Amino acid sequence: MKHIKHCSVIAALAAAALTFAGVAPAALAANDGATQDAVVATRSFPKTNAVKKNILAEASSTQVESDSDWGGVESLNVPQTKSQAEKDAEAAAAAAEQQRQQQAQAQAQAASRSAARSDLSSSGSFTVTPPDGASVSSLLTFANQFVGKVPYVSGGNTPSGWDCSGFVQYVYGQMGVSLPHYSGAQATVGRAVGSLADAQPGDIIANAQHAAIYVGNGMVINSQLNGTRYDPIAWVFPSSYSIRRIF
Repeated sequence: MKHIKHCSVIAALAAAALTFAGVAPAALAANDGATQDAVVATRSFPKTNAVKKNILAEASSTQVESDSDWGGVESLNVPQTKSQAEKDAEAAAAAAEQQRQQQAQAQAQAASRSAARSDLSSSGSFTVTPPDGASVSSLLTFANQFVGKVPYVSGGNTPSGWDCSGFVQYVYGQMGVSLPHYSGAQATVGRAVGSLADAQPGDIIANAQHAAIYVGNGMVINSQLNGTRYDPIAWVFPSSYSIRRIF
């Protein structure tokens, strides 16, 4: 008997549920015309009270996952611009380096001049007197002080020792004239003189084998294997030669 009552209760509840299910849509449909302007929304995201300030401000950093794929854009070589301060700093550094190089060059030149003066003022056993002018007589007087004092040294061009063209190069160099250190080249410098009859003291007499300075009367001052000395032209130049005028 109790079992029959339980079944009746369940059946009644089921019938009520069906009745409610049918009435609810009908009621909503019946009211649809009256509430067409009404919109009911349900918030599906959490409420936030945080307010972003200054939304136009540029972000200063960005964090991304280490395995993010940006289609290769992350490997682009983007040119880096420099600020004006960086450019000014680089310009200042370049100017300082240029000044340092100029100072180093000036010091090297000063050292070279000092060495030249030292070499000119003293040559071991004798003191060298600089030329007192740019005249031919000054050149010959200057060259004369080396006679019997400077040995022959192949390739040399200082009072410590020189060869024939090195002697000519040194003497004229102290007169402010730059000459090559080779007798064949010295035979082409200056102006050509046609013959020995037209030669003047101070002229260079040279060929591919030897070079000397003409002093007049058929004589030259030159550097031989036995030292710096005076010799006749015919003795030191048995073959052809060139006469070149510098002054």
